[in-house]
Amino acid sequence: MLLDLADADWPRRAGLAALTAALGADNIRWVGGAVRDSLLGMDVHDVDCATLLMPAEVVERCARVGIRTVPTGIEHGTVTAILKDGPVEVTTLRRDVATDGRRATIAFASDWPEDAARRDFTINALYAHPETLVIADYFGGLDDLAARRVRFIGDPRARIAEDHLRILRYYRFQARFGAALDDVAEEACAELAHTLKGLSRERIAAELLALLALPDPHATVERMRSKGVLGVILPEACPAHLAALSRLIAAEAAQGFAPDPVRRLAALLPPSPDVAETVAARLRLSKAQRNRLVSAAERTAADADDPHTLAYRLTPPLAIDRLLLLGNDARIIADWAVPVFPLKGGAIVARGITAGPAVARLLQTIEARWVAEGFPNAARIEALLAEELAKIIP
Repeated sequence: MLLDLADADWPRRAGLAALTAALGADNIRWVGGAVRDSLLGMDVHDVDCATLLMPAEVVERCARVGIRTVPTGIEHGTVTAILKDGPVEVTTLRRDVATDGRRATIAFASDWPEDAARRDFTINALYAHPETLVIADYFGGLDDLAARRVRFIGDPRARIAEDHLRILRYYRFQARFGAALDDVAEEACAELAHTLKGLSRERIAAELLALLALPDPHATVERMRSKGVLGVILPEACPAHLAALSRLIAAEAAQGFAPDPVRRLAALLPPSPDVAETVAARLRLSKAQRNRLVSAAERTAADADDPHTLAYRLTPPLAIDRLLLLGNDARIIADWAVPVFPLKGGAIVARGITAGPAVARLLQTIEARWVAEGFPNAARIEALLAEELAKIIP
């Protein structure tokens, strides 16, 4: 059962009232995620606005009342209104003139149904009047939302041909909202999966990580594999890796760790640093994401022998990745403050050792013993230093 939009808090934000007054209530509609998520009782953060007004007029009307705007996507009719309670993207109604599967050439429109027709899924094409909150539903989105069904607007093959990324968006939305499957959509995604090869790696990575960040995407990822979609974007994943993903999701939930898309991506790959490097390069991951993926791929069963030593050597986040992927309890280091090795080279030089390689070797030896003994206090470090000095000073 869907909730009443009038019970949501976000339509009463002061900034939205000011924007409505500036642009005119009959000229705008709240659309997309805010409307959809409110009806499902989910939290709303970002609000998007569709408008009959041209971008220049949006900017002018906002300026009259002191609302600052930023031309974030002016070539596609989008300006962002900067409001105290959050930015709002204001986009002029559009229709597609030409598409090539990666980008669209658009023209501005003046008809709400025409704007709705170019959107991807019926549940994303719900328009709410800013004052009455009456919802305009041109393609049965309310029924689909109530049934938790993700359905393309019109012919799925035609919609995917317009933008191949919609295949991955379909699966992400299915994992987030779906309960009832749309066989027609599933068949279209499988049939056109090969078209994903024409997309930029960054767009694929963004959608894949967004999917993996959801609470439990395992069933959806498994369906992507069975339909041949996953093999196009992540050929390294096999059924055994899908099982590893399922175990990781269960471990994260049981131990209270938030879903982590990079960690989950690591579960879908063999534990091979070379493979991790290849995938990170192919998906154009950031340096930090690449380092995490490679570190996770270097995991061994011995990592679980001493979680604190592992965390000291790698940092707790990287150690947590490895432990969870190995199926071990990572809670022991979740809030652990990593100790700082207090011995400095100057203390060794003061004992008569000439600065240079000998000092560095002593530091490494004593630190290794300190770690092996479980990070003892300063008194024990002094004793360790004395023992090591005795070996080299007559």
